Amino acid sequence: MLGTLAVAAEDHSVIASPKESVNFNGLIPETASDSTKIELENGMTKPIYSTDDAIIENLFVETETDSDGDGKTDRVAIRVMRPHTEPGIKVPVIYEMSPYRAGGNPLDFHNVDVDLIPVGGGKPLAANLGSLGNYYVPRGYAVILGYSIGSGDSDGCPTVGDIHEILATKAVIDWLNGRAKAFTADGSEVAADWSTGNVGMTGVSYNGTLPNGVATTGVEGLKTIIPVAAISSWYDYYRANGAVVAPGGYQGEDADVLAKYVLTRKNPDVCQQVMDELTEKQDRITGDYNVFWDERNYLNNADKIKASVLIVHGLNDWNVKTKQFSQWWEALKENNVPRKMWLHQGGHSGVSSNNWKQTENRWFDYWLYGIENGIMDEPKVDIQREDRTWHQQEDWPAPEAESAKLSLKAGNDSESGILSNELFHNSSGSESLMDDPRKKAAALAENPGLKTENRLAYLSPVLKEPIRMSGTPVVKIRASIDRPVSNLTALLVDYGGTKPEIVTRGWMDPQNLESADQSVPLVPNQKYTFKWDMQPDDYVFEAGHQIGIVLLASDHDYTIRPPAGTKITVVPGESEVILPIAGNLQTLNVTASTMEKAVQQFGEDGDFANSGVARSLQVHLLSIQHYEKKGSSEKVVKHMNDFHILLNNHFKKGHISKRAYQSLKSDTEYLLKRWQ
Repeated sequence: MLGTLAVAAEDHSVIASPKESVNFNGLIPETASDSTKIELENGMTKPIYSTDDAIIENLFVETETDSDGDGKTDRVAIRVMRPHTEPGIKVPVIYEMSPYRAGGNPLDFHNVDVDLIPVGGGKPLAANLGSLGNYYVPRGYAVILGYSIGSGDSDGCPTVGDIHEILATKAVIDWLNGRAKAFTADGSEVAADWSTGNVGMTGVSYNGTLPNGVATTGVEGLKTIIPVAAISSWYDYYRANGAVVAPGGYQGEDADVLAKYVLTRKNPDVCQQVMDELTEKQDRITGDYNVFWDERNYLNNADKIKASVLIVHGLNDWNVKTKQFSQWWEALKENNVPRKMWLHQGGHSGVSSNNWKQTENRWFDYWLYGIENGIMDEPKVDIQREDRTWHQQEDWPAPEAESAKLSLKAGNDSESGILSNELFHNSSGSESLMDDPRKKAAALAENPGLKTENRLAYLSPVLKEPIRMSGTPVVKIRASIDRPVSNLTALLVDYGGTKPEIVTRGWMDPQNLESADQSVPLVPNQKYTFKWDMQPDDYVFEAGHQIGIVLLASDHDYTIRPPAGTKITVVPGESEVILPIAGNLQTLNVTASTMEKAVQQFGEDGDFANSGVARSLQVHLLSIQHYEKKGSSEKVVKHMNDFHILLNNHFKKGHISKRAYQSLKSDTEYLLKRWQ
């Protein structure tokens, strides 16, 4: 049921009254009441309270967990900042818990230049949210900044997102609703009698991850969360399909490294056993999904969420990768949770463009004060395109996106392979790559047309029109490995700009070919089918560009880096890539028929010296169409070579524009590779 607000005229106090209701899976915003006092401007709370006389309290909240095992429940330190209101006036709370607020310790990363092991048979500092209080306290909100367990003046030990951290974070909401106790430093108990009990949580990175976890407890009083660049499953932060994978920029980090970094409490030695258990149970040996990671998977309890959710995530975030928002969004959808999402072109950060602060303000106003401002009537997703313009759509991935299966075909001894949305003729054979973890993916993605030792590359035709990829790419390859263990990496690359751009990538431990939670022994040189996902994305490949798939073994910046030399042999004809595509799939295929239509269009556009040029090209292409239908590869190749000679002669004589020549030449070369 949706309670609405009787909005007073601009610059007047607001008095609430409940109105007609709308069902959002039982989740409703609370309306303001006679015990609250705010004023609106342009449909949002306006600053009417001064920060100069704000009430500031440093307190300790009693939790229901004992993470350090000392026999006493942990207490978490919080700082409360609230407006100096008239007696009896209550305010809602915007709350951020952080393990980073007290700083961090020197990092001791795991060594990643080590052997992979066959089965038997850092972290950025928290965002400066001092501005949170400066912005919202004048608008009639209290702001609470907390120190997560094991950090600062809080008790306990950091446990990296498990139930201990979640319950400790939840305790503050319980206190605001009269279900937990808080004390001053001298032991005096303090009640939150100034609070309406309505709480919104927010934060960036780890600070935004804790709200996800707390929301899955279904705690009463938590009305909304705004997780920014946040984790939904910790396994997918440090692992990928059984492979040990680092967050971008922090090679060698893992759950234990992060915990030791934020362990800033007094007497940290009391947490040594907890730190040792993290190191053991995270399992860097197999990389398998296990009980440790399952306890840190918030997707498991998404059905318990009673708070609305506004996700903010960068499409180029390689720290908290895009799978985190994608799977969280799907879980929210499945459970009918009121939701919105902002996807921007930045990395591991929030967003400041497109009037973000006003949207955040309106979101909190609606869910914590019940101000009917229309925010839930807007399209659910705001997405920023590569040119930095913003667009709205009702869902994500793009509703019009369809799965396109792209077939792979091997190249020759000197040239890389190709890919198409249609099956290839003569696609038998195999080709190999040699692992060299010293080489970075960006370097291995260069010069895609040339066959190189340490990667395999497959290129689409030059695109005649833009193609949008929206969703999660999937790679499936038939391959053998000459050792019992390896890394597998796939890159999706945009070719056609000033330099190759790695759009997204994905990793796998081939020993996890059956599931992420079980490694199985591999027999060297035996063929297996390996299937893994890449990181979700939303990206437009422009006309004139090519889509590239690049296969590697190790990924220098993300995976373990074993000694070089592992050989992976791929059977392209039994492999495929699945891309979620919004657009004309025929632009991913070249035939004599598509080329004939292109010639016709170039003729209409005036790209030929006379109509005879177009006719001569079309005659050859019509003949080639005949042999294509019969599947006669030798005839197709012979006549395409003749067409190539004819095309070059026309261009040398000035009969064809450069634009038409380059387009037809690239199609000719692609079609020759397709049929050779």
